[in-house]
Amino acid sequence: MKGNYDDIINLPHHVSATHPRMSAINRAAQFAPFAALTGYDAAIKETARLTDRRIELDDHEKSALDEKLAMILERIQDAPVVDITFFLPDEKKEGGAYVTVSGPVKKIETYERLVIMADGQRIPITEIVEIGGGFFTT
Repeated sequence: MKGNYDDIINLPHHVSATHPRMSAINRAAQFAPFAALTGYDAAIKETARLTDRRIELDDHEKSALDEKLAMILERIQDAPVVDITFFLPDEKKEGGAYVTVSGPVKKIETYERLVIMADGQRIPITEIVEIGGGFFTT
């Protein structure tokens, strides 16, 4: 009984004289999945990412924050250690996140409306929603 490929089954493997042999990694890459919509997964993840909405403080809360900032300003030479919670707007979409930083206050810029922490972080006073810490209990 004679098979269809008996004439070539025992021949040596052909080696091209002009083209170099392809590496196994490059051969495998030919069969990698093709992403027709590049960036689509990232766009879906960005859309699904949740952000917080900015809280609007009432006049009573704003005056309480002003009093605390005045207390800090009176003792700024002592570098009072406080906890400040503020709204950090998102760079890519509407909304943002509330961040709490703790540490000594280096300076309060009244003209620029900034609180500058000892580590150099600049916090806009208009974004602050809460100021606390042990400084206010002593």
